[in-house]
Amino acid sequence: MNPTATESREQTIAALGAGRRFLLVTHENPDGDALGSLLAMSLILRALGKDVVSFIAADDLPLSYEYEWLDISEVVSQIPADLDERVVVFLDCGNTERSPLVDQAAAPEQLLNIDHHHDNTRFGSVDHVVEEASSTAEIVWDLARGLNVPLTVEIAEALYLGLITDTGRFMYPNATARSHAMATELLASGIDGNLIFRRVYENLPEAKLHLFARALSVAERHLDGQLTLSVLTNGDFEQCGAPASYTEGIVDFLRAVDGTRVAALIRETTDETGESYRISMRSSDGEVDVSKIARAGGGGGHPAAAGFKSELSRDDLIELLCTQIREQS
Repeated sequence: MNPTATESREQTIAALGAGRRFLLVTHENPDGDALGSLLAMSLILRALGKDVVSFIAADDLPLSYEYEWLDISEVVSQIPADLDERVVVFLDCGNTERSPLVDQAAAPEQLLNIDHHHDNTRFGSVDHVVEEASSTAEIVWDLARGLNVPLTVEIAEALYLGLITDTGRFMYPNATARSHAMATELLASGIDGNLIFRRVYENLPEAKLHLFARALSVAERHLDGQLTLSVLTNGDFEQCGAPASYTEGIVDFLRAVDGTRVAALIRETTDETGESYRISMRSSDGEVDVSKIARAGGGGGHPAAAGFKSELSRDDLIELLCTQIREQS
């Protein structure tokens, strides 16, 4: 039986307090919540006098332009030689396969799993998974309070980044009264919330503008408008001069189209396994659980935001999405 959130919170606080040396990791292709949680937890543990190493894989660096202002000078891309002597803390990872550390992780008794994904596989020795939390940053904020670590501007900035990105700037249903109370406390610590918003959501590269225009110009409606999607090919990225990371935000435009229940961005990708597609989805009406669709495709996520990778053809992918939406109607 899984422990209650209160029990796992106490266990996590005890483990963080008792440990001396830590390795912090998050999922591949880290988003704002992953990065904010990683950096905030590092600062919190260092405030307690701990020896902390934070890891981001070399393949995930440099960070995309939205996050290039973050101070990652002390983040490493090499697994420390003393890994087996460190407590490994997974942040915002629904499962170990989402982390590049999976083949080298320490023994299970050394794993702390701090997350808010409802489909988390509970792989840690301590699993502090709070499904009702808006973000992993919200959980880290709560743990800081439990550890009696005061909010510095640096900690608060990292947490605010995680909060605003995972709540879609407080637009998603996961933005609760507690999320806003957290934001109030972070802002009261002295951070410049407007500056963080501008850093993340403005300063738009021209290539991203062209990619957005391309994606919106080829938008399609299916199931009488219930599904709004756009498909971007490798050629689109080349012609726009845009990397894959510039797709961030496109699906949110699609979800805003009237009558849409599910929005999806399907982008072509090429890696060592050959050509495939990555699918990012959002639920517009809160009734369709897109994480169920993602799991059907081998991925995961939240009821309102999820994704997966597939080797299906473009047409078969669209049919999969339509079938899954029908099954939830």
